Amino acid sequence: MEKRVVFKNRYLPYILIAPQIMITLVFFFWPASQALYQSVLQEDPFGISSKFVGLKNFLEIFTDPVYLHSVRVTLIFSFSVAGLAMSVALLLATMADRVIRGATGYKTLIIWPYAVAPVVAGVLWFFMFNPTVGIISFYLERLGYEWNHTLDGEQALMLVIIAATWREISYNFLFFLAGLQAIPRSLIEAAAIDGAAPFRRFWSIVFPLLSPTGFFLIVVNMVYAFFDTFGVIHALTRGGPNNATNILVFKVYHDGFMHLDLGGSAAQSVILMIIVIALTVIQFRYIERKVHY
Repeated sequence: MEKRVVFKNRYLPYILIAPQIMITLVFFFWPASQALYQSVLQEDPFGISSKFVGLKNFLEIFTDPVYLHSVRVTLIFSFSVAGLAMSVALLLATMADRVIRGATGYKTLIIWPYAVAPVVAGVLWFFMFNPTVGIISFYLERLGYEWNHTLDGEQALMLVIIAATWREISYNFLFFLAGLQAIPRSLIEAAAIDGAAPFRRFWSIVFPLLSPTGFFLIVVNMVYAFFDTFGVIHALTRGGPNNATNILVFKVYHDGFMHLDLGGSAAQSVILMIIVIALTVIQFRYIERKVHY
């Protein structure tokens, strides 16, 4: 029999959810509405005067080769970060799920990077790969590979992907480990008794049962790659060299705060929001079909 919660005061449920509704309205719907409003205006850098220009800002964006290049860079960056972060996290979680000596310390060390702020993570990787004083660039040079991400766009993109992935692995690891520990051992033991090899047991039993966790992490990682990696980009490359790491969220900041193009920056933020919403809808529409609950 299903138990239902009944409130004696009919206004109490609304009072309880009011703080969350207020936070959502103030920090999401209000900025989003302001961005929509500013995207159809052309404003001076000081915000003193403005003129309605309709869809002119959007037309200029889609005819700008720099913006189209930024879209391509963002897609490469986002899918690379999400794919690498989830793959490595799943591997580490599978290893941590085994009964090994020092498992607690192993799990703690993997979780630590998530406590590092994105901008701090970017600074750490900047010092390690600094072409002049970086320890990793030093050893790469000794191996005959010249590293200079300040001049080489491919190296810069590779570096920001590694830095962003490193921080997100810990978050994915926590959820994958929890999902693995929730799988009944009896299913795996029965498959082992039937003669299934370790890889076969993982692919046929563990992986399908992890699909709800994996689907959730796909959505979260894509949102992370599109938005929360701003600090990494800003600390490491500032979108350079030659716009090689100029992802969409950084371009919104650069055009709005550096070039003071308020209308164009607002239009870019609206497009970015639409792209992320569209990707999320596609994930729920097609990927969720393969999830086994």
